[in-house]
Amino acid sequence: MKLRVIHSGVGGITESDVLLAAASNAIIIGFNIRPEPKAAELAEQEGVDIRLYTIIYDAMADIKAAMEGLLEPTLKERTVGRAEVRQVFTVSKAGTVAGSYVLEGTITRQSAGVRVIRDNVVVYQGKLSSLRRFKDDVREVQQGYECGIGIENFSDIKTGDILEVYAIDKIAGKL
Repeated sequence: MKLRVIHSGVGGITESDVLLAAASNAIIIGFNIRPEPKAAELAEQEGVDIRLYTIIYDAMADIKAAMEGLLEPTLKERTVGRAEVRQVFTVSKAGTVAGSYVLEGTITRQSAGVRVIRDNVVVYQGKLSSLRRFKDDVREVQQGYECGIGIENFSDIKTGDILEVYAIDKIAGKL
């Protein structure tokens, strides 16, 4: 991303400055100056943003923040928890349920997804359909506890599979 200066000059902000900014879809940055009354009125009509500063560091910080706002956020995956399938059950209403032991982290229902890993190969990636502890639906199960995990549209779970639950975080772009 690059900042492009269309025009620079000294003196007050004039109507021609506002027209140039409107035609270029730009903003006007003023340092220790004021726009002429007609220029301010025209800027309001044209929807041109005029930003006025008396401290240069404030101007620089605002421009940097505006440019960062234009950057797409970076998506970063974070593993929330891992569970090992110890036994597989077929439940008439729920389908196949993996009786699992949480090896690390926390298995949460609010996670972005779950991967089924068999012999270090991902065999399926989808979403949790159910998370139970004994007969109760729960939001999360922590490390060291057993639970029943159902996976949407997947019934080929085998004993020994690893279920890896992950979340996707959006990280704001930085310059």
